[in-house]
Amino acid sequence: MNRPINKSFYSLLAAVGSLLLVGALAGCHSSEGKEEATAEAPEAPAATEVFTLKKGQLSSSLQVPGELVAFRDVDIYAKVSGYIKNLYVDVGSEVKQGQMLALAEAPELNAQLASAQSKLKAQEALSIASRANYERILEASKFSGAVSKNDVDQALAKRNADLAQLEAAKSAYREVADQKKYLEIRAPFNGIISARNASTGAYIGPAGKGSEFPLFVLTEQKKLRLVISVPEAYTGYVNMNDVVSFSVKAFPDKKFTGQVKRQAGALDKRLRSERVEVDVTNNDKKLLPGMIAEVSLPLPTRNNALIVPESAIINSTTGVYVIRINNRKAEWVPIKKGLEADDKAEVFGQLKEGDQLVSTATEEIRDGSPVTTK
Repeated sequence: MNRPINKSFYSLLAAVGSLLLVGALAGCHSSEGKEEATAEAPEAPAATEVFTLKKGQLSSSLQVPGELVAFRDVDIYAKVSGYIKNLYVDVGSEVKQGQMLALAEAPELNAQLASAQSKLKAQEALSIASRANYERILEASKFSGAVSKNDVDQALAKRNADLAQLEAAKSAYREVADQKKYLEIRAPFNGIISARNASTGAYIGPAGKGSEFPLFVLTEQKKLRLVISVPEAYTGYVNMNDVVSFSVKAFPDKKFTGQVKRQAGALDKRLRSERVEVDVTNNDKKLLPGMIAEVSLPLPTRNNALIVPESAIINSTTGVYVIRINNRKAEWVPIKKGLEADDKAEVFGQLKEGDQLVSTATEEIRDGSPVTTK
């Protein structure tokens, strides 16, 4: 037989269930609140390393190609037309200034010289005769009525005209004699014969008149020019008398040196670079004109400049910056970079010695954001 359930029992069960439900909901809200609090709590910012900006001096070098050329190099042609009678040198011959390289002959010059000499002697005789005649007439004019003044003047004019003709004959003779001297082809300076384009009996003449190629090419080998092109950005670092080192493929294990002696003083309009010439002493003649050299050009800074590590520079899409700490806030300062060496660089901008800069600059450190330094 079923007994009726007491109503107070059901009321007790309902009260206990309500308490359990409220506790569970409270626990859930408490857990979610803790998680949200944990997620929303900001992390303490890490301290940023900074350094004090100072002035210094960088010394680097620029690697550029160069070409060795002869200090003096000349094509030797014949001054007058003729035929080679004797050759005294060949390719590789070392010659001294004034040394005879070849002797040519020109029979027509001998005839011209003989003719000029005959005219000179004839004019000398006429000049002597006219001078003697003038002196006689002048002496006779001293006696009254012997000679008229007109005769004296004519004799004087004849003497002066013959004297002028004598000087012209002397000049013509010297001209032919000088041309004959040109048959002796001599070296204009000390050097080595690097090319020969004629043989005994060959017809020779001035350039374009019988001689398509020069008789000889004379090259000064004991002194060379090293020609290099310095880019526009580095021209300010090159000075006269700077010592330059270089190497060539023929002697890869040896370093050669030279001294800057000439600067063009203007940029090549096509290459945007300045021509610089370095004098190289080559007494042992190991270096040859035409060699290509790998040149190490020293680039010391002229004055003390502001130096920063490369890590302190930001290369962003809007420009190049360093980050300065000003009143505990980041300040992006635009700069221009100069010489770079050993992971350091010169910087130019609105900076001064003693500024505090971020050592490792990143775009995460925004302009104007607070910064904790160490």
